[in-house]
Amino acid sequence: MEKKIGVYICSGCEIGKSIDIEKLSKSASTEQNIKLCKNHTSLCSTEGFDLINNDIASENLNGIVIAACSPRAKTEVFEFPENILVERTNLREQVAWCYEPENEDTQMVAEDYLRMSITKLNNIEIPKPFIAENISSEILVVGGGITGITSAIEGAKAGYTVHIIEKEDKLGGWLNKLHKQIPYAAPYTTLIDPEIKNKIVELEQFENIKIHTSTTINKIDGQPGHFEVHLQNEKEEKITVGSIVTSTGWKPYDPNKLAHLGYGKPKVLSNVEFEELVKNNPKSALPKNILFIQCAGSRDKDHLPYCSSYCCATSLKQAKYIREQSPESNVFVIYKDIRTLGLYEEFYKEVQKDDQIFFTKGEIQEITEGNNNLKVNVKDTLIGEDISLSVDMIVLATGMVPNGTEDLNLNYRLGKGLPELKYNFSDSHFICFPYETRRTGIYAAGSLRAPMDIASSKSDATGAMLKAIQTIEATKRGEAVHPRSGDKSYPDLYLDRCTDCKRCTEECPFGAYDETEKGTPLPNPNRCRRCGICLGSCPERVINFADYSINSVSAIIKSVEIPDEFEEKPRILVFVCENDAYPAMDMAGQKRLKYSPYIRVIPVRCLGSINKVWISDALSAGFDGILQIGCKPGDDYQCHFIHGSELTETRGENIQETLETMMLEPERMRTEFVEITDYDKIPQIINDYVEEIELIGPNPFKDM
Repeated sequence: MEKKIGVYICSGCEIGKSIDIEKLSKSASTEQNIKLCKNHTSLCSTEGFDLINNDIASENLNGIVIAACSPRAKTEVFEFPENILVERTNLREQVAWCYEPENEDTQMVAEDYLRMSITKLNNIEIPKPFIAENISSEILVVGGGITGITSAIEGAKAGYTVHIIEKEDKLGGWLNKLHKQIPYAAPYTTLIDPEIKNKIVELEQFENIKIHTSTTINKIDGQPGHFEVHLQNEKEEKITVGSIVTSTGWKPYDPNKLAHLGYGKPKVLSNVEFEELVKNNPKSALPKNILFIQCAGSRDKDHLPYCSSYCCATSLKQAKYIREQSPESNVFVIYKDIRTLGLYEEFYKEVQKDDQIFFTKGEIQEITEGNNNLKVNVKDTLIGEDISLSVDMIVLATGMVPNGTEDLNLNYRLGKGLPELKYNFSDSHFICFPYETRRTGIYAAGSLRAPMDIASSKSDATGAMLKAIQTIEATKRGEAVHPRSGDKSYPDLYLDRCTDCKRCTEECPFGAYDETEKGTPLPNPNRCRRCGICLGSCPERVINFADYSINSVSAIIKSVEIPDEFEEKPRILVFVCENDAYPAMDMAGQKRLKYSPYIRVIPVRCLGSINKVWISDALSAGFDGILQIGCKPGDDYQCHFIHGSELTETRGENIQETLETMMLEPERMRTEFVEITDYDKIPQIINDYVEEIELIGPNPFKDM
């Protein structure tokens, strides 16, 4: 379709004071397929919006460029029909607010950015969504504990048919083994009966909840909207669901590994074993002196390095059991720290009121057997001296270990279960999307993804079910989910040129590709998160999106005017990821922080989507350097597309080969990582690199 593009330049928000709008307008008018170019003092006003809409109707425009504020601002204002291509040029945050007003270099930046936007519109198309056939609105919940039950109830309340499967012969999970529950409502003083029976009764009231007990999963095929789930009970059964909530729960840390804390000796129990003891003998007298050892194998580099969050409150609960059943008994609690999160602190205060419950911080030095008792030596106590206790029973507060998910039996080339993070918890983007896994449409909830108590698990279950519902509805519209929610593009593969190198299938973080025995990729579009990592991985330029392609970005790169070497104005191409680096640059502009006008910024979906062709094109076009700024990788911060930033580093060898082939210095390419709040670091990163490039000198490809 022939492009008919309208360009609209805003002069508000100090843009008109920094840039010669008339000159900018004349520059834009000469570009390809420009039908009209207009200026306005406030495009986000009603008058400005009406101006654009009226022109769309009267001039039959099918593309518009809005040169104004950041594309991250005023998103609710600049909404136009889906058949209109819209590109926004950031003249405010990344030009007017960060460069000197009425300056030659500032004007050049503005003209380049507007030209880049027009070039982009001329080289992209409106995405046509992939709408799969036979999309299911049913949801599978894997695991019949409190998390799974809560999730199923919430899905049913929202009107969806939910299948809940449990490998045991009854629902309930760990709550079936509880004697009492910790109070999680005011006044936080009285233990409550386990709620699981009532929750199961509530679950059974819903006709749209299908319960499958004594059931396992043989295989899961497919993608969001159409997962084929093969169940095994007395006979094999196949169901089709649109999304999945996984809540397979936890198991206690193996106390057999805690011999140094006395496990294996008579009268030394884990907290789980003690809970069962009291539940099965609720009226039996308990020993005279009972010791609780907190963080038993937790927060320990040799065992579980993390805190399981539930153990402290569980010990407080069990201390109350003892005092209620055996008023003559004494309780001792030795802890590293008592962690009762949030309002559970009120419960801790209530337990502290009992004079026969003794708390002290300390480290267990030795446990020995005496005459019908256990002698415990404790060092580094709060009272400033070592103590020795003679007790009749020891309860070890062991932590949570997540159950694996191999039993999902996913038919994915990247594995049968959900990928796991550190300590084997199910993968998630813990900062922005806590329920996510690397398997689109499959969500983790409860203690499978992080240690948590009952109340937190129920809240988690509700959130995961909401995401499962959102996936189904987005899939019906052909839209991506998180973090590019609403994106209707999807990878289009020109397989005639595919060399079966397997780069796309191996590097996709989300398992969006299966492959033939030969290695040819088999795309599953609804698994795709639209990150473009496959586009960046492909050496043959086989993979493209309608609105994000090898050719479109290459054209944008080539649209920048490169001064010759005698002007002493270097040009540096900066690829920034849209999730962290681009917002950080916007915030730098909002703070009026200044940096070099010699850079030209191209936002990318992820650093992992950068194809080496763009590097070669930029250097061939005369750019003096290339700077990549993306999400900070690692355990304490995460790339929004899991490992896009890390891939940028591992692909470095290919980039170095490109530079060597072109006889260029390796310093002409640099990668930096930032958090979204690192706006204050942006100027230094840019200015330092510009200074380095100036020392290296002009790219020899200039003017060739």
